[in-house]
Amino acid sequence: MIARTLRILAGALVAVSGSQIAQAQQENITDEDVANVPILSSLMKAPDIRLLTQESDPSVRKANAIVNGDVVTDTDVEQRLNLVLAANPTPVEDAEKRRLRMQIMRNLIDEKLQIQESRDNDIIIAPQELEQAYRRVAGNFNMEPQQFEEYLAERDTSHMAIQQQIHAELAWQRLLRRRVQPFVNVGDDEVEALIARLEASKGTDEYRIGELVFFTSPETAADTMADAQRIVEQLQQGASFVAYARQYSQSSTATLGGELGWVKLEQLSPELQPIISQLQEGQITRPVQLPGRIVILALIDKRQILTADENDALLSLKQLNVRLPADISQEQAEALARRIQTEVAGMGGCGGMEAVAERLGGEVTVNDQIRLGDLPPQLKGIMTQLQTGQSTPPFGSAEEGIKVLTMCGREQGQAVAAPDFDNMFAQLEEERVNMMARRYLRDLRRDAIIDYR
Repeated sequence: MIARTLRILAGALVAVSGSQIAQAQQENITDEDVANVPILSSLMKAPDIRLLTQESDPSVRKANAIVNGDVVTDTDVEQRLNLVLAANPTPVEDAEKRRLRMQIMRNLIDEKLQIQESRDNDIIIAPQELEQAYRRVAGNFNMEPQQFEEYLAERDTSHMAIQQQIHAELAWQRLLRRRVQPFVNVGDDEVEALIARLEASKGTDEYRIGELVFFTSPETAADTMADAQRIVEQLQQGASFVAYARQYSQSSTATLGGELGWVKLEQLSPELQPIISQLQEGQITRPVQLPGRIVILALIDKRQILTADENDALLSLKQLNVRLPADISQEQAEALARRIQTEVAGMGGCGGMEAVAERLGGEVTVNDQIRLGDLPPQLKGIMTQLQTGQSTPPFGSAEEGIKVLTMCGREQGQAVAAPDFDNMFAQLEEERVNMMARRYLRDLRRDAIIDYR
């Protein structure tokens, strides 16, 4: 499944023949060499991984890892690293970049193992299917594929990096449907019991959560916690949770940008329940140590079970926008904001906004059918409290001007229908497939022979 979230972190997959593998261990692999070998070829059954961590000449591609005949080059690692850095609004120190490279290498090795296992089971992804998925990803950025390719090039990565991760995700999901899903059993009585619990919980809170999961052992727990804390610091500085989840999370939800979906508190570990109940929308938790794993959670949304979702309310708004002169002082801007607030307070609701705009030299824009849940969290909190005819305080910037939004109407969302049996069945089945998928990948890692130089 290809995630609908916006930031995609990917790496290119390059394969070489058996004679080229021996050569790759001693020589640099040039761009021409890589271009002339078949994609995704594999000659040996047992994985043979040779990992190199030294710095490399950017003009030459080197084999950083060889996994069962498939090569991960330093270019692959750098392109994926650049995608991570593009998702981070603040500079990343060199020490952190080195840690990121090691994590990226582990992820690329996992992808190799997934691709190889899929190929051994005759899973084929047609070029047309890959192109359609790539077009959907570009559409998430509101770009055509060519525009998206230029966007990636500006960030020192490539469309091939995206396409190769898409390829790995499609192949792995198709393998799971063939090899895992048929052996997952969900009973009708389990589904009916789940529906009964949901109906009994009607009106209680439900949380839409994103997760970053790191599996640990007693020996690695301290280092993993330190890495998780550094990631939280980056997220608090504005890094994309979705992008970081795709890159670092070891849960099956990584392909969905960490999207765990809607859950009730009692579905979470007891240690997490009081933490989630106190979060506001858009906030993230500190790293939390649980048995065998460390998790970072983000509260994406909140609603009440089987009741009308306030976020689905449709708003009819008018926006007043007054542009600021380039040479206006801070004092003058504040005085203008106070005048706008006074004018808006006395305009008598939406019907008087055009007259106010004319007196202030501003513009009025009508926005109908705006979903409340789609507004930025801070603005959403204000709009939730407004009645028809009331306005927000003035807000904006020197570049965008001073804005005021006035509520002209609100259509409440429809009440949620009773849970659907088929949907609940699919949800339970997916949870069990994901659990078995984690075990599947763990076994692939366990069979890998890793030789560090």
